[in-house]
Amino acid sequence: MLRAKNIWVAGGDPRQAALAALLADDGHSVHTYALERGEGTACEPSMAGADRADCVVLPLPAAGPDGRLNAPLAAAGHELSEVLDALRPGQLVCAGMAGEGLEGMARERGLVLRDYFAREELAVMNAVPTAEGALQIAMEELPITIHDARALVIGFGRLGRALAPRLRALGARVWVCARRYEQRAAAESMGLGSEGVERLSDWLCSYDLVFNTVPAPMLGVEELAALKERALVIDLASRPGGVDLDAAAALGVRVVWALSLPGKVAPVTSGRYIKDTIYHIMEESEQ
Repeated sequence: MLRAKNIWVAGGDPRQAALAALLADDGHSVHTYALERGEGTACEPSMAGADRADCVVLPLPAAGPDGRLNAPLAAAGHELSEVLDALRPGQLVCAGMAGEGLEGMARERGLVLRDYFAREELAVMNAVPTAEGALQIAMEELPITIHDARALVIGFGRLGRALAPRLRALGARVWVCARRYEQRAAAESMGLGSEGVERLSDWLCSYDLVFNTVPAPMLGVEELAALKERALVIDLASRPGGVDLDAAAALGVRVVWALSLPGKVAPVTSGRYIKDTIYHIMEESEQ
């Protein structure tokens, strides 16, 4: 564990509120800002004093759709510049899905920006609550059991590898759709069926449940029209997603676009994953 640090957590959802509590439990001096509605948080009225922090942690994602600080638990809206202007050059800032805008702002101010969402260890661990949340949605939305359902997982990266075996453990008949031969071979080595992405629409008609994990267009008009009646599609991909939602609505296909599942279904566990990743970043910065 790191020696005691001065850490600020600015903005975010229940994951960041949990993160602040976990950091305090580890003995760090923790200050929160723009988290007024977070459970158990006592927020600072301003960013005054944040320039003395060893690390400032921004949310995942750092910016909301409007480009401002992502702060759904804040009492009021805040600009990212408001947070960054309070910091000193050379200060360590950890943010999730930083994006070009935040990167440019940090560069202008001489800040050391590290994107914790880009870290492999967090991506691997985040796949677990995402997979569990996806199963919860499927159980709530389907009129049939997961057991004996025919399920397709599109993409076999970190999330696909976490989700497909869990579906199979619940008794589903699971296939994986992946572009690369080695991914399909890996799926088959786990006892799963596999298909390529070529002519996907030709064989979608047999599935009760389809999960997309690829953040690129995968299910368009042709593919959605090929689905069996009452099939459920759960899009787990980050923006821009992989499902044509307008086409799905026109065709009457049920689609759930499940964004930020770790923060919704397991904020404490997700906060712990972020905490561990930030520790790794801070340890590396001291070397």
